[in-house]
Order: sequence, then structure tokens, then C-alpha cells
Amino acid sequence: MPWFVYVVRCGDGSLYTGIATDVEARVSVHNDGKGARYTRSRRPVTLVYVERKRTRSSALKRELAIKGLARLEKLALIARAPT
Repeated sequence: MPWFVYVVRCGDGSLYTGIATDVEARVSVHNDGKGARYTRSRRPVTLVYVERKRTRSSALKRELAIKGLARLEKLALIARAPT
């Protein structure tokens, strides 16, 4: 089963990065206020970036790498993503 790394833009303009096997369902959970604590008070969230990975381990490693990027680097990554 593939895993996905995703980035959502929160209602306050901040960016949140996570992993999931079903990104659309996970975004819905965030918007229902049942997702990560960070996104609960920053709704609504909008999906802005998705990257497919083969394993949970590789998704976690990529999530950590993206979280380590500066905001401008994250915005550049999002801008380069195919639409």
C-alpha cells in the first residue's frame, strides 16, 4: 500500500506536513477538527502538496525532511509541484 506525504495550508496561512495512506480522508479529518492538534485551531485546511512514497518509513523520512525546510523552501516546493 502506498503512503503519501502531504502539506496543507491552514486557515491562518501556516503550513502543516503529515503522512497518510488516504490523503483526501486525512484532510477531511483535519477539517472536522479531529486531526492533529496543530490543525484543530487553524481550520479550514487546504491541500497544497502531495508526494507518493512506497513505504511508511520512506514517507516518515520525507516528512521529516520537509518539516526541516524553511518556510520559503516549502513554498518553493509547493510551487514546483505538478498540478
